[in-house]
Amino acid sequence: TSQRNTYTHTSESDGGTMANAPRTNTCTTRAVEGRTKKRMVEKRRGGICNAARDTKDAQVQLSLVESILDVSEEEWDECWNGQGVKNPFLKHRFLSCLERSGSVGKRTGWQPQHLVANETNTGKLLACMPMYLKSHSYGEYVFDHSWASAYIQYGGRNYYPKLQSCVPFTPATGNRLLVRNGPDAPEIAKAVSGALPQVADALGVSSLHITFNTQEEWEELKQSGFLQRIGMQYHWKNNGYRTFDDFLGELQQKKRKSIRQERKKVAASSVEIHRLTGREIEPKHWDAFYSFYRNTTDRKWGQAYLSKDFFHLVGEEMAEDVLLVVATEDNEIVAGALNFIGEDCLFGRNWGCKFGDYYKFLHFELCYYQAIEYAIETGLARVEAGAQGEHKIQRGYLPTATYSSHYFTNQEFRNAVGRFLHHEKRQMMHTIEILGEASPFK
Repeated sequence: TSQRNTYTHTSESDGGTMANAPRTNTCTTRAVEGRTKKRMVEKRRGGICNAARDTKDAQVQLSLVESILDVSEEEWDECWNGQGVKNPFLKHRFLSCLERSGSVGKRTGWQPQHLVANETNTGKLLACMPMYLKSHSYGEYVFDHSWASAYIQYGGRNYYPKLQSCVPFTPATGNRLLVRNGPDAPEIAKAVSGALPQVADALGVSSLHITFNTQEEWEELKQSGFLQRIGMQYHWKNNGYRTFDDFLGELQQKKRKSIRQERKKVAASSVEIHRLTGREIEPKHWDAFYSFYRNTTDRKWGQAYLSKDFFHLVGEEMAEDVLLVVATEDNEIVAGALNFIGEDCLFGRNWGCKFGDYYKFLHFELCYYQAIEYAIETGLARVEAGAQGEHKIQRGYLPTATYSSHYFTNQEFRNAVGRFLHHEKRQMMHTIEILGEASPFK
């Protein structure tokens, strides 16, 4: 049975001003498993959450739950549906697939500590946030290993465990705080955002990191004491193209010719390309794709974060959100690229090939060109192809800023990281500008 850390705050509505509201909070004690067991604070003075509501005496209770399965799918997805632009990774089912497959859990160093905000009187879920207690920094794609080392040198204390709000192993942009639609949604979002530092303080962790959030959320969290960090990915944007040739028509002649030649060589080869979604994706496809995924991680000395069960669970429960592009030769599946379909974006996630790099240009075809064609045909606004790989630029995927927010419980260390991020931001924006000058567009 999962336990909860519970924080309760009472606020007297004064038209949205919450600074002087009376507040109480409690936090139950629990042990955190891992290399170091952290103490949890039984009681802590100070505000955790204030929410001005329609009623005179409104209460919002914040809790941390140890599994997404402790929150009803209907209620979680009501909050997910409250977002302006949705992606599939914040759905209850996706997070559930990660946990149930064993890809996420105490054993892997990703202990779920999902934040839920309930209305005290009714128990109604008002907001939620995927969150994990981490014993390492792998699978996040916003790198803080140097911070962990500096933290130990600075005060002789462990950086881990830390709190991480993200979608594990998934560097895709989206809201991290999900708020149910309603007249008070902005106030609820502001109140919960403002409470996040106190949650980290109460749990006794070194820090709280919110990665690949939206720029709007990034700006809001700055007001709550979070440091701002900028990263970079490569995204393709749909400028209202009707066909792939329309897209090619906006490229420089040399780049346009190169892409056509690459696609012709793949078309003239012995492989056939298939786009599969929904019920078209069968268990045999997931078996093959998992072998490709492992081949990729093994060749690159990487870690296979996702289990085979994860892919099959996604196929059973989220197939309509998946675009699987596969290549076959003599009716045998030899390569595949996994994408997830968002409301306005196609998210490229994993790729693999049975025979490594034997099929020339097949990687570009499956991962980039097929994704662009699908986005054009379905009217999606962009394709997110992830980080790394300047080769993406000449294929229409341009450098794009990504955002993350970071809170440290130690003020002096927070100031030191803040100075570092100030200089890093200037360097990152300069890098984006310089790489953007290599754009293939006319």
